[in-house]
Amino acid sequence: MRSLPQTQLFNAQSIDSYRELVCQGAALVARHVAAAQAPFTGVSPRALAREFAPVDLDAPLGDADAALDELDRLYLRDAVWFHHPRYLAHLNCPVVLPALLGETVLAAVNSSLDTWDQSAGGTLVERRLIEWTAGRIGLGPLADGVFTSGGTQSNLHALLLARDETLGGDLTRLPRLRILASEAAHFSVVKSARLLGLGAGAAVAIPADERRRMDPEALERELEACRRAGELPMAVVATAGTTDFGSIDPLPAIADVCARHGVWLHVDAAYGCGLLVSPTRRDRLTGIEHADSVTVDFHKSFFQPVSSSALLVRDAATLRHAGHHADYLNPKRLADRGIPNQVDKSLQTTRRFDALKLWLTLRIMGADGVGALFDSVLDLAAEGHALLARDPRFQVVVEPQLSTLVFRWQPPHAPGDPALVDAANLHAREALAADGAAVVAGTVVDGRHHLKFTLLNPATTRGDLAAVLDLLDAHATAYLAADQAA
Repeated sequence: MRSLPQTQLFNAQSIDSYRELVCQGAALVARHVAAAQAPFTGVSPRALAREFAPVDLDAPLGDADAALDELDRLYLRDAVWFHHPRYLAHLNCPVVLPALLGETVLAAVNSSLDTWDQSAGGTLVERRLIEWTAGRIGLGPLADGVFTSGGTQSNLHALLLARDETLGGDLTRLPRLRILASEAAHFSVVKSARLLGLGAGAAVAIPADERRRMDPEALERELEACRRAGELPMAVVATAGTTDFGSIDPLPAIADVCARHGVWLHVDAAYGCGLLVSPTRRDRLTGIEHADSVTVDFHKSFFQPVSSSALLVRDAATLRHAGHHADYLNPKRLADRGIPNQVDKSLQTTRRFDALKLWLTLRIMGADGVGALFDSVLDLAAEGHALLARDPRFQVVVEPQLSTLVFRWQPPHAPGDPALVDAANLHAREALAADGAAVVAGTVVDGRHHLKFTLLNPATTRGDLAAVLDLLDAHATAYLAADQAA
């Protein structure tokens, strides 16, 4: 007779148990999705931590029913539901069904995409998707790339390649290296500079214009200043979809500047990559084809589950900077025989078969289907901007190029003290999250607190936006009334 631990292994003897467990888990999630009246319950970290305190991980519950009941109480009951139309906070998308099918398959087979002998066809699926994405970008016949855990890793990977291409093996030049990016670029640029041994000060912020896009003339001036100071620009990072504003830097002009100065151009399109399949707005990415490297996050605007990201490069040869051969994993003789080991170009070793989710999505829905979903949230963002522009209670910052709306509660009757209005905006966001009716984001613009809608759900409507604005106004107004009463 097999012991209990052995009966839990997934193999030919446990197929019936596997089917039952997967169905149980799916049924539990389905019940929550069907019943969710709001994106969040508003539970506090302290209250939920008290639920975890009695859990003894050295005392197993013994059966799946009990474990799922506990999971329901500890996690699913208070989960944040990105599928809900009033989740409007971060760059988290609802996911498409073909991708969930992919998750089910890849988790069970458990391929690791580092070497051919751990993945076989999985390697070729990923390579075809990299080829397809590079083609959509227009990187040319020498392009290549690899799937990653997310935009932060993709940006780090790209900048590592740029660093080593620039240094050419001369480490004495390391302290002189500089990375130039818009002041609105993702924080991972500064973080990457630190991780690459350059120091946070090596990341130079280029001013943005009134639309929160990098100013190409300011970039040109900074590149010239770097040369005069004896510094060595190793990369310019342009952003196609900033986190705060969804702004797309003027890619053609930036590409021209980089070409004149001979500087590596990286485009962080983690957010804006959905435009690659947009039936109506692909032209907003014009100029991306001139990049030396590109970050894409399929788990943002391709409606894929986390994680699903990739780094693409114009010249496959540059990926050698991330490679290393080990006799126990990917000996050089295998590369010489043409065995395609993906670890040769990845920062990771063991790596999930995340490409399968996108593969099934494209094979079932098609690129146009994904693009139509992304177009619908861009349409909604335009409607939301018009709604905010007409509403005297709010001031909207910039017209969106993607699906982000940044605005501030500041009606005509608001007090003249901007710090008090800041406090009202902060309170409105926190109070909304606490009652769970909606979840919105926040940011700081020109030193003042603002609110933010990040729209990635095609099920969200103009009515949802209007209702959430009314809730925010009610919370902010109540806050000021209480402050005045005190």
